[in-house]
Amino acid sequence: MTHYVKMGRIPHKRHTQFRKDDGSLYYEQLMGTKGFSSIQSLIYHINQPTQVKKAAKIRDVHYELEEKDALIHRHFRTWNTNVGGDFLEARKIFLANDDVALGVARPNKQMDYFYRNGEGDELLFVHEGTGKIESIFGDLSFGPGDYLVIPIGTTYRVVLESKEARFFIVESNSSIVPPKRYRNEFGQLLEHSPYCERDFRTPEKLEPKDEKGEFEIRVRAQGMITSYTYDFHPLDAVGWDGYLFPYAFSIHDFEPITGRVHQPPPVHQTFEAHNYVVCSFVPRMYDYHPEAIPAPYVHSNVDSDEVLYYVHGNFMSRRGIEKGSLTLHPSGLPHGPHPGKIEASIGKKETQELAVMVDTFRPLYIVKDAHDIEDEEYMSSWLAK
Repeated sequence: MTHYVKMGRIPHKRHTQFRKDDGSLYYEQLMGTKGFSSIQSLIYHINQPTQVKKAAKIRDVHYELEEKDALIHRHFRTWNTNVGGDFLEARKIFLANDDVALGVARPNKQMDYFYRNGEGDELLFVHEGTGKIESIFGDLSFGPGDYLVIPIGTTYRVVLESKEARFFIVESNSSIVPPKRYRNEFGQLLEHSPYCERDFRTPEKLEPKDEKGEFEIRVRAQGMITSYTYDFHPLDAVGWDGYLFPYAFSIHDFEPITGRVHQPPPVHQTFEAHNYVVCSFVPRMYDYHPEAIPAPYVHSNVDSDEVLYYVHGNFMSRRGIEKGSLTLHPSGLPHGPHPGKIEASIGKKETQELAVMVDTFRPLYIVKDAHDIEDEEYMSSWLAK
């Protein structure tokens, strides 16, 4: 994130003595990216975070990919994904490459451990459900429509307040940030950006846990998940400050950019990362040129794959799409509105659609688990009927 936040109690100067009431020291931890040269935060712990009682490997992180066949457009009905397990157990990945993995989660149980992704940022889009992220940086509440950006190395868990929830998951191998073109040289969001800093919600409450017992953190790093057991509560920070922290942004706070004629997908961009971008399609006024065609023109993805996760609404350019649909339009193939949708869009004044798009600049591969929910007729859906 590109602005400074401070929570709890911290010393006047960094790297100086900061003592508890009994005279012992709090433990300072630097959490940063790209060594010591990118954004970072300083966290002050009651306990030394390097104290580990035991460690054990749980499993490898591996996605079994399908063998390559004919290149076609794909459609997966994720609404039918099985519900069950806690937030990590319920996670199902359907598309992946070396930069990003995409999937859904439908948890219905609470996590009795904490999780830390040491391989990259995570972006969680809340489709359904309410709850909070409990992290070393404090509590961050969420509800439908929220994007939750969890930086690499953040110790956290998802606490459900609803009976169950539904998330669209983006596992990133790089930092997820607001697009560079929205920011000035100091990192401040510019006037023409579709959101500003006040739209971002940072952790709301920091309550250090000074508890003893057995506490587990499951850490993803080097292609596997390892369980670490501590004899103190891992959320023991009394304060922190810096530029690196989890935050929430509601898709409902994205202000669409419109024009007299149809605007290209980059106007919907919300985040960027290495080799991919994330866009938000939100309710908006259609193009207002007297002869405008609101439906998007046919376009060829010559150097990117396009993924759309459909949230709700009437998707003007598509047929056979439902809530939770996940479509893949691969590079090398032209795609566009279904037959009849171009003509039908003329004269329409607005759309109420809501969707999340991920464009990758390297090909995505299908995880075999996606076959169970695939609409195998999708490629032929552009044939006139």
